[in-house]
Amino acid sequence: MTTITDNTETCICGSGLHYQECCGRYHSGEHYPPTAEALMRSRFSAYARRDVDYLLNTWDTSKRPAAIDFSKETAQWQKLAIVGTKKGAAHDSKGIVEFKAFYRQDGEDYFMHEISRFVKTDSRWLYLDGVIKSAGKVAAATDTGKNAPCACGSGKKFKRCCGR
Repeated sequence: MTTITDNTETCICGSGLHYQECCGRYHSGEHYPPTAEALMRSRFSAYARRDVDYLLNTWDTSKRPAAIDFSKETAQWQKLAIVGTKKGAAHDSKGIVEFKAFYRQDGEDYFMHEISRFVKTDSRWLYLDGVIKSAGKVAAATDTGKNAPCACGSGKKFKRCCGR
């Protein structure tokens, strides 16, 4: 499991980079994410770190909630898997990121499969909104090979789903 408090550990967003080289530079305000996917990854990392200010500051004002309350949050975010993107590159003005987020809660493993929309305003990517496609417990897998059914419950083979 990735440590979310140690800045020398691999970033929880799944990039393979150290936190300070990855989402840490966005969370600090040093840089803005250059793509919708980079913003999605940094927001996932911010959820794991419970960084309310970053989450609110990267939310489009037309859809932003007044506050985020983590006081009753018990989910321990584990992993992010990007399923796909549509537009959202540095030169685009809007983009879509489909992802699966995995978390542990009350000793059980869960996933959330979402399609999120992003917009670029004043050269900054912002989260607009998202639609949850599916969510639930991660099924216990007896076969764990790349051709095994994915544990997220999608019905696809692992190599074509979360194993990407």
